[in-house]
Order: sequence, then structure tokens, then C-alpha cells
Amino acid sequence: MKCYDEQLRQLQAQCARKKKLEASIEELRAQREVYAARAEELQQIMSDEQADVDRLEGRSLSAFFYNVIGKMDEKLTQERQEAYAARVKYDAATRELFGVEEDLKRYEAELNSLQGCEDRYTSVLQEKTLAVKAAGGLTAERILQLEEQKGYLVGQKLELQEALDAGNAALSCTDQILSELDSAEGWGTWDLVGGGLITDLVKHSHLDAAQASVETLQTQLRRFKTELADVTIDADIQVNIDGFLRVADYFFDGIFADWTVLDQIQQSQEQVDQTRSQIYGVLDHLRTLMEQTEAQISCTSQEVEQLVASVSM
Repeated sequence: MKCYDEQLRQLQAQCARKKKLEASIEELRAQREVYAARAEELQQIMSDEQADVDRLEGRSLSAFFYNVIGKMDEKLTQERQEAYAARVKYDAATRELFGVEEDLKRYEAELNSLQGCEDRYTSVLQEKTLAVKAAGGLTAERILQLEEQKGYLVGQKLELQEALDAGNAALSCTDQILSELDSAEGWGTWDLVGGGLITDLVKHSHLDAAQASVETLQTQLRRFKTELADVTIDADIQVNIDGFLRVADYFFDGIFADWTVLDQIQQSQEQVDQTRSQIYGVLDHLRTLMEQTEAQISCTSQEVEQLVASVSM
């Protein structure tokens, strides 16, 4: 029987993995469509914003108008900021699209290697069923059913753990972002009461770190959602997080620009807090499912032990 047990464990794990991969691939294909459309949209926006900058830097009616009214530097700085923002968002979207495509290739290759595992599992299971019936009757057959159930539960536990790991990584990343934003807010407040170029540079170094962490968070959220594709849970983690934009306010000389950056930081903090709450809520559901699954595994194991003790094979 032990040879059957080992084969069945391996094949059951392969079947569970195949099912998970199929769900994940479906989710990744949907993500690919979203990111491809987003990248295309942002590429057009980026081109339009850069065209605005080029017009002001060249010999255009707009450039002539802003020069006449003495607003050229202000308007050009604004257009450059908008062009920079568009570039940041486009770059982030294209990196995510590339990440989705790489994950999709890897998952599809693994799925191809598992083709036919269900048929192999059914065949071995039928062989063991016949052997069990011949050796131990109804009690042994019940043991076989419980072992199959336990194998399924163990697979579910593994999937839940993978989802928990992905969610905890995303949660940790939100803490890092909030830490950087808190530091940027502190330096931004100091800037209001007499800071200078150095204060601006330190503040923006924290904003740059926050932006990099947000792009990492976007990838982690995508992977978290992919891990949840085959987990039975009502969880909406469609969180829209745009890249944080470095507003180069040290090119301005006045309190208005500093207040603008502080307002942006505070809005970003609220957005990350909301995202963190969503992740935590999903993790809470996952932990509940994990406890339930572990309890079912324990009960199944106890019943198998009792039946094994009552029959000799």
C-alpha cells in the first residue's frame, strides 16, 4: 500500500498545483489586458505632455504668449512637471506589464509539464481502491476516502500559506512607504518655517524612496491577487496606486509650493493607509480560513488513526 500512497500524494499535489496554475493564468491574462491598455493610454498621455513642453521650448504661439505676459518660467515648469509625472506612470505600467508577461510564461510552462496528471491520479487511485477492498473491506475503504480528503486539505493549506506570505510582504511594504512619507512630511513642515535647498533635497530623497516602494507594492499586490485566484474568499484588492510623483518644488521660491507638496504627501498617506486596511482585511479572512483548514486536517487525521487502530490490514 505504501507504494500507492506515495504515488497518490505526489499526483494529488500535482493535480492541486495544476488547478492553482489554471486559475492563476486566467488571472494573469486579465491583468495583462489591464496593464497593456493602461500602458497604451499612458504612452499617449506622455507624448501629449512632452509635446506641450516642446511647444513652449520652441517657437510656438503658446511660447510667445507666455513670454509676453511674463509667465513663461511658471508655465514651462508646470508642463515639465506634468511630463515627468506622465513618464513616471508610463514607466511603472510598462514594468508591471513586463512582470505579468514573465509570470505568465513561467506559469504556462509549468502547467504544460503537469498535463495528464489527473488521468494518472485516477488510474492509481482505482488500483489502490481495488487493493484496499480486497484487503480490508469497508473500513479500509473509508480510510482511503479520508486520506484523499486530507490530501486535498493539505493542498488547500499550502495555497493559503502562499497567499498569506504574499499578503504579508505587501503589508510590510505599506509600512515602509508610510515611514518614508512620515519623514518627508517632517522635512516638508520644517521647510515651511525656514528650510532651504538642503531641506528640499532631503525631503525629496524620502519621496523618491517612497515612490520606489510604491512600485514594489504594486508588484506585490498583483502577486497577492494572483495567489488568491484559487482561494475561496470574497476579497476585493483592486487597489489603484499611481506612482508617487516627485514635485521639484525647490525650483520655486515661496510657501505656496511647499504647501502643495505637503498636501500631496498627506493625500498619499491616506491612500496608503486605505490600501493597508484592505490588505489587512483580506489577511484576516485568510487566517480564519487557515485555522478552519488546520482544524479539518486534525479531525481527519484523528479519524484515520481511530480506524487504523480498529482494523488490521
